[in-house]
Amino acid sequence: MLLKVGSKGNDVKKLQEKLRLTADGSFGSKTEVAVNDWLTKNGLKPDGTITSANKSWELMFGTTQVVKEDFVITPVTGLNIEKLKGHIPDAVILQISETANKFNITTNLRLAHFLAQCGHESGGFKAVSENLNYSVDGLKRTFGKYFPGNLAESYAKQPEKIASRVYGGRMGNGDEVSKEGYKFRGRGYIQLTGKANYTKFTQFIGEDCLSNPDLVATKYPLASAAFFFNSNKLWNICDKGADDATVTAVTKRVNGGTLGLDHRLKEFKKIYSLLS
Repeated sequence: MLLKVGSKGNDVKKLQEKLRLTADGSFGSKTEVAVNDWLTKNGLKPDGTITSANKSWELMFGTTQVVKEDFVITPVTGLNIEKLKGHIPDAVILQISETANKFNITTNLRLAHFLAQCGHESGGFKAVSENLNYSVDGLKRTFGKYFPGNLAESYAKQPEKIASRVYGGRMGNGDEVSKEGYKFRGRGYIQLTGKANYTKFTQFIGEDCLSNPDLVATKYPLASAAFFFNSNKLWNICDKGADDATVTAVTKRVNGGTLGLDHRLKEFKKIYSLLS
C-alpha cells in the first residue's frame, strides 16, 4: 500500500472521503496538502504519502497505532505497568501512564479490571472504530427495530447510512439526514458513541473531538474508555475485589449483560496475575 501524488483508484477515493475532500480517486496537490496536515497532526513525517510502511493507512482507518520499537514506560506510583510488556500491545502500554493519572486508575486491581474489559471489547486492542458494515440479516438481528419490513435491504453494507439511521435523533445526535449518527459512531476501546458523549469527553480532555472525532480512535482510544469507567463510577465496583463476582458486575456495566464473560474473566486473571 502506497498512495502519493499520481496514485489513482478506489483507495484514493476512500482516503479523500476520510479527509473530507472531493472523492475523485485522483491523488493531486490538494490531496497531498491534506495528507501532510493529517500526518503532522498524528505525529508522522509529512512526506505526502499514505503507506503501510509507516502504518499511516492503518492508523487513519482505525486498525492499528504507530509505536516506536524502543520506548520508555513512564512509571506511575503503585502500578506495575512494565510487567505488561510483551503481553499487552506496546501501543496500549504507551497510553497507560497518562490515562491512569487523568482517570483515577490508582491500583493494579483497577488497571486489571479496566484492561480486561478494553481488551475484550476491542478484540484484543485491535478495533478502535465501530464496524457498521452489516448485511441485511445482520441489521435485522442487531438493529431490527430500526429496519422494519424490507427496509434493511436499502441500507445493508452502507455503514454511513446505517449509523445515521440507528444513532440519529438520540445521544445528542441530529436526525438521520444530519449524518451525525455516523460522525459520532463508536470509537475507542470501549466505543464512545454519540455527540453528547463526544462533547463531554472533549470538555474533559481539552482537545476538540467534535470537529475531529477520529481523535478518539487514533489518539484517545484508551483515554476515552477510561472516561467511560470514570464517568460511570466503575472504579467503585472494581475496588470490591478480584473474584468472579466482581468481574461479572463490571461486565454488566460495560456490556449491559454478560456477553463474553468467560473471556473477560480469563483476561482479567491473566492481567491481574502479571500486575501482582
